[in-house]
Amino acid sequence: MNEVIQAMKDRRSIRKFKPEMPPKEDIKQIIEAGLYAANGRGKQATIIIAVTNKELRDKFSKINREIGGWDESFDPFYGAPVILIVLADKECLTGIYDGSLVMGNMMLAAHSLGLGSIWIHRAKEEFELPEYQSLLKEMGIEGEWEGIAHCAVGYIDGELPEAAARKENRVFWLE
Repeated sequence: MNEVIQAMKDRRSIRKFKPEMPPKEDIKQIIEAGLYAANGRGKQATIIIAVTNKELRDKFSKINREIGGWDESFDPFYGAPVILIVLADKECLTGIYDGSLVMGNMMLAAHSLGLGSIWIHRAKEEFELPEYQSLLKEMGIEGEWEGIAHCAVGYIDGELPEAAARKENRVFWLE
C-alpha cells in the first residue's frame, strides 16, 4: 500500500504523552506540513502559533480546561509538551475548512516522524477572550482571527491505539 495512505490508516489520536520535548527540527517539519495544506483559492489564510514554553503551555491548558468545564486535575492536552494552535482569518470564507486541512496535515506529519498527536477543540472560545486577542497583538499578529484547533504533539506514552472498526454504509456510489 502507498505509504501516505498507510500513514492515514495508522495514525491515531493519542491521549497520553511523555513530558520530553521533541526536537525542534521535528516540530518545524510538522508546522511546514501544515503550511502546505490545501486551502481555498490559494489564500493561505491560516496561521500557526507554536507553544513550546511549558509555562505558556500550562496556561493554555488551564483556560482550555475551564472552558471545557473539567476538574482542576485534568489536562486537556494529555501531557503533550508541544501545542500547535491553528487560527484562520475571519474574513476568509474557507478559513475553518482550511484550518482543518492544516490540522490534518500536521497530525499526519507528526505520525510520520514517530510522534503522537491529537486534535483539541476550544481554540475558538479561547481566542474570543480579550487576553488572547491581546496576545495576538503582542505577537504582532494583526487582523481578526478565529481559533480552529490545537494540535497537541509529543512522544507517545504507551502503545499506539488500535483502529476502531469502520462503520458500514458510509460510501455511496453514483456510477
